[in-house]
Amino acid sequence: MPHSLLPLIWQNKRRLFALLFEASAATLLEVALDPKHLGAELGFLSILHTWGQKLEPHPHIHCVVPGGGLSADHTPWIEACSTFFLPVKVLSRVFRGKFVAGLQRAFRNHHLVFYGACASLNQPYNFAAFLRTLFRQDWVVYAKPPFGGAEHVLHYLARYTHRVAISNHRLLSVPETAVRFRWKDYAHGSRQRTLTISAEEFLRRFLQHVLPKGFPRIRYFAWLANRRRRHLLPLCRCLLKQQVPAVGAADQLARSAVWRCPQCGGSMYVIEQLSAAQIYFFEVPTLDSS
Repeated sequence: MPHSLLPLIWQNKRRLFALLFEASAATLLEVALDPKHLGAELGFLSILHTWGQKLEPHPHIHCVVPGGGLSADHTPWIEACSTFFLPVKVLSRVFRGKFVAGLQRAFRNHHLVFYGACASLNQPYNFAAFLRTLFRQDWVVYAKPPFGGAEHVLHYLARYTHRVAISNHRLLSVPETAVRFRWKDYAHGSRQRTLTISAEEFLRRFLQHVLPKGFPRIRYFAWLANRRRRHLLPLCRCLLKQQVPAVGAADQLARSAVWRCPQCGGSMYVIEQLSAAQIYFFEVPTLDSS
């Protein structure tokens, strides 16, 4: 997205990060359904990242999409061309239109706040002029095939989805007043470079990527959404003549879970079991000065 949007997004994180999910998902679904492109209903997952290599604001969505989808009547599976999925220029224009339309609705419904440098956008005339500048810029949509195959993508994302803005291996030194870390310069052949900033600036950059409380950064759409996956995912496997994957011990344990999360109502999974001795070891004793 254009850099001019970043201050407004950071003042309205919950609202506009959600809009980023909604606009990108609606774009993929609409363009893929068009018979001129694919003519199929997709199912995909989206992952929100908000940072760049130097911890600067860089909100973007990673979407993992199968190479095809269900027909409108859910009878055949429509496979995409092996060398082409969807036109990225069309995706870019549709995405821009949907996100800007979402901004207009949010402004009209008084769902946005404006502070500091964005304060003048509180006036309808100024906000409309700001939206016009967004249409004069190209918005970036990038698509590429999985170089190592589908399994490689999933193994990669399993390590990538819950990563924070910077991992420990990139930190080179942390003296009392500064932080030195490694970053990859994608604009110059992905060269490895180093950056030293003050401790205060490092904390400021890092903490601005903390998401609003309870905000889900991984979401599923269309026939991969929770409400439809149970029925449509087996149908996709049937149309592709794929066997149902074997259920492992962890999956069996998850399916047999009877506890529900008090917040979202989802299943609560057992991730570790502790013996009585271990529980006793981890307890913190209470000391009474009397």
